[in-house]
Amino acid sequence: MTIFSYGPIAEIPNDNPKVHAFEVNGHIDDDASEALAKHMNDVFDRHDQVNMLLDLTGLTGSDWDSMLDDDVIVSRFRSLNHVERYAVIGAPDRAATMIGIINRVIPVKAKAFEASEAQHAWAFVGAQPTSAAA
Repeated sequence: MTIFSYGPIAEIPNDNPKVHAFEVNGHIDDDASEALAKHMNDVFDRHDQVNMLLDLTGLTGSDWDSMLDDDVIVSRFRSLNHVERYAVIGAPDRAATMIGIINRVIPVKAKAFEASEAQHAWAFVGAQPTSAAA
């Protein structure tokens, strides 16, 4: 499996090929957001259903326009058909609230977890992190 890494976003190796997990350490700019969107669009081309985990405990901010890129918009819409479960660890308060609200109206089972609940987030998506060498 090729491990995705671009700027502050790095894929977290795990024990389930159906799970695509990422950690963010730093500031997400337009280029990083676009690179992740392109990666996930490639994943969606190859897989009918996947689970995702996003660890935001190291996030220091993001550019507001990073969500307006064409690839980002396409990947967001495609995720509605391709992502079964979506866990976010350490989301800022407003984002965590939004995830709880959106979970009620989209077909994706989405849930925000506190940093101290990381193990529960991994269980929610059905995987455990592994070392890159494994």
